[in-house]
Amino acid sequence: MNYADLFRVTLPETVLELAALLVLVVDLGLLRKAAHGVRLAVAAALGVGGCCVAMMTVELEGITWLKFGTSSDFTLLGTGGFIAVAQTGILVLTALTLLLLLDSVFTKHVGEFVAVVLMSAAGGMLVAAAQDLLVIFVGLELLSLGLYILTAFAKHSGKSAEAAMKYYLFGGMSAAFLLFGFSYFYGLTGTTNLEQIQFRMTMAGPSPLFYVAWILVVAGLGFKIAVVPFHLWAPDTYEGAPAPAAAFIASVSKVASFALLITLARNWWLGPSGNLAADGTTLEQVLRGYYQAWPQLAIVLLIASAASMVVGNLAALAQSSVRRLLAYSAIAHAGYMLLGLAAHPVFTGVGTLVDFNANSYFLTVRGLGSVLFYVLTYGLTTVGAFGVVAIVERATGSDRLDSFLGLHKRAPLLAAVLLVLFLSLAGIPPLVGFWAKFNLFAAVLGEHGGPAPFALVCVAIAMSAVSLYYYLQVLKRAYVMPAADESRIKVHPVTLAALVAIAAAVVLLGCFPTALGGWIEGF
Repeated sequence: MNYADLFRVTLPETVLELAALLVLVVDLGLLRKAAHGVRLAVAAALGVGGCCVAMMTVELEGITWLKFGTSSDFTLLGTGGFIAVAQTGILVLTALTLLLLLDSVFTKHVGEFVAVVLMSAAGGMLVAAAQDLLVIFVGLELLSLGLYILTAFAKHSGKSAEAAMKYYLFGGMSAAFLLFGFSYFYGLTGTTNLEQIQFRMTMAGPSPLFYVAWILVVAGLGFKIAVVPFHLWAPDTYEGAPAPAAAFIASVSKVASFALLITLARNWWLGPSGNLAADGTTLEQVLRGYYQAWPQLAIVLLIASAASMVVGNLAALAQSSVRRLLAYSAIAHAGYMLLGLAAHPVFTGVGTLVDFNANSYFLTVRGLGSVLFYVLTYGLTTVGAFGVVAIVERATGSDRLDSFLGLHKRAPLLAAVLLVLFLSLAGIPPLVGFWAKFNLFAAVLGEHGGPAPFALVCVAIAMSAVSLYYYLQVLKRAYVMPAADESRIKVHPVTLAALVAIAAAVVLLGCFPTALGGWIEGF
């Protein structure tokens, strides 16, 4: 490894950091006495511009790895392939989040807010590309510290401060669990490289410390994606954080975390080079060592997936706050996505090894691709949903269900956007949310076909039907129930254009799902 290669691989993150510094210099140095609207527009424009430039520097061709060490056997970071897809998604979602700022009045420190958003996005991109435990931890901390700050940015709001404190305390505990698990992996294998950990653990076979390490890592990452029982921070954070911050947490943080989980899944099957072992170890040896440990771990993940789907959807039924409804919905969606990852190995039922061939490997890759498709489309839809909620909340002073009464008369275009986004989250065809669930469930059943995966897919479908009920509760108030106040809701034209673009993308990707799905599978 040389510094030129390191700079090339980390160029998108570098661009975001430079954009963050530029925002601070312009806002604090040149526009300190300008009107709030001007400062907000300039900071958001610079942030979106930084995201666009960073997007141009993402390497899309193939998949390459930044090596380090004297033998160049240890992978530090990756570029291209599914990593490029995740990083591009992070940049698009970050830019859309910044466009939501144009309708916000929660802070006077707009330059600092945009800078923290960009630096957190850089952390998320680093997480998506990381192939080493130390790089993963550094990226997660850069992402998480920014999220804690963003949650507390509404200084006049007690809910914001409370949410940030809870988020920080839970996040600190999860980081401790994660680092402790990483230390066990290092102690067991003598390396922090994911590829080498996979190979050495497979050859050595499972041990009690191996299971302890994995449980600690699952607990740490379970907090990041808000799955049961590590979800308690999510409702308060989604409710108390400023709307753009909540949108960023619900989208960018999810994409980065699931990209990391996909990396772990790929490395647990194959090294980044695509070779099972460099010393001639046979495929059967690798698979046998792998399956000695996986059934117990798969059961833990499948239980967490099922619990998240059930708890998230049932708890959402009782919510009167749309923000908290979206929080419990996010927990349920994390359960769906975790199902695709937990059912990653080729099993017929839990714990039964079947023949591994080229076709089954294709199905496994398709399963991981369906998870990436799901998290990207979910992130896009959620940013739009929080954008609509933020506008209604600013106009009515509340995010309660009754705040959406008569929305189709007060803001017809905004109501149409809400209709598209919520129906997509519920999985109604032909919107992209339907194809995200269909591809995920089809991949799980296509890889397995055993009783356990089939039962969990049935649970997921049943819970999706439950989710339709609480999404329709919001839409009923927007379209059916009369409004207490029929005065028009004013929306910033740029924000409205961004929301309409998101809704249009949800419709178009639903009508042409191969546009995104084919791009992902092409890697």
